[in-house]
Amino acid sequence: MKLGAFSVSLTVKDIHKSKAFYETLGFTAFAGEIEKNYLIMKNGNALVGLFQGMFDKNILTFNPGWDENANKLDDFTDVRDIQKHIKSNQIPLITEADESSSGPASFVILDPDGNPVLIDQHV
Repeated sequence: MKLGAFSVSLTVKDIHKSKAFYETLGFTAFAGEIEKNYLIMKNGNALVGLFQGMFDKNILTFNPGWDENANKLDDFTDVRDIQKHIKSNQIPLITEADESSSGPASFVILDPDGNPVLIDQHV
């Protein structure tokens, strides 16, 4: 199963302070809009999403179909196939992708410690 690019989506109190902090660690703004309270910061292959006022908890995020530069991958496991695998292993879904659809879709599960895991396909 290929989950695609991995990032940590952080819920932040002040996106400007968080941006400055991660820039100190060598990250640069890669995507997003600070005016809309979200940025994706990048340092090499490492991705950190900064989200102010959007989530209650930090989220582990996987993007099937994308590499860490948001380039479309030729070979990837579709989000709906990943979801079917998750269901077959009796892991409860918090949100669910429409399995009759194609293209972009997402679903959320919780790991055993209650950490949200977002599988978010953009292609």
